[in-house]
Amino acid sequence: MPDSVTVISLGGSIIAPRGVDTAFLKGFQSLVEERLAEDSRGKLIIVCGGGGLARDYQAALREVRPQASGDDLDWVGVAATRVNGELVRRMLRAWCVEDLVTDPTAPSVFAGRVLVAAGWKPGFSTDNDAVVLAQRFSGQTVINLSNIARVYSADPRTSPDARPLDRLSWAEMLRIVGEDWTPGKNTPFDPTAARAAAQSHLRVVFAEGRNLENLKRILTGEEFVGTTIGPD
Repeated sequence: MPDSVTVISLGGSIIAPRGVDTAFLKGFQSLVEERLAEDSRGKLIIVCGGGGLARDYQAALREVRPQASGDDLDWVGVAATRVNGELVRRMLRAWCVEDLVTDPTAPSVFAGRVLVAAGWKPGFSTDNDAVVLAQRFSGQTVINLSNIARVYSADPRTSPDARPLDRLSWAEMLRIVGEDWTPGKNTPFDPTAARAAAQSHLRVVFAEGRNLENLKRILTGEEFVGTTIGPD
């Protein structure tokens, strides 16, 4: 029986909203270790975002050098994802034998039980990295953990008619996220990553990242709170 690979896109706002959330990380570590012990064929790819660290350092660069280019700001954000990624990799060192992945197109071997990745380069979000790694290692599900519990029909901050959605097709999701992605754009998923996930018939689950009991239910195939996109 082949290994089962699940990809977790772990938002930086969950790892380090304002400073590192060590209480969450302890719980996340315990959950990962428990799940791997229960499922001997299961493997996890964890892709880390930048969170408050990225925002703080990008804001600092804007203040010190207002003419900083978009690429300069992106590289600062990428560096923040790598700090968070290295923390998570070392935290799960007993299960993770490969170095931190910083180019999702590069790794060809997944020898351990956990692979940890971070940002790649300007123009590519960690959503995209998660989808590319799912494609490379035959993952069927990407779990996108952030500070939102569900995908909404519109931005709930600006649209009073916005409603939470439990399930969407990829065609419906693509209408929500639009065509183009720019760093910091307020969409639940990078449109480029969404198109790639749709083409690969991936299942993507959106859920609130700090709810570890809910994450456990997602991983074990039980009923959970969140939004499922695809496969279709």
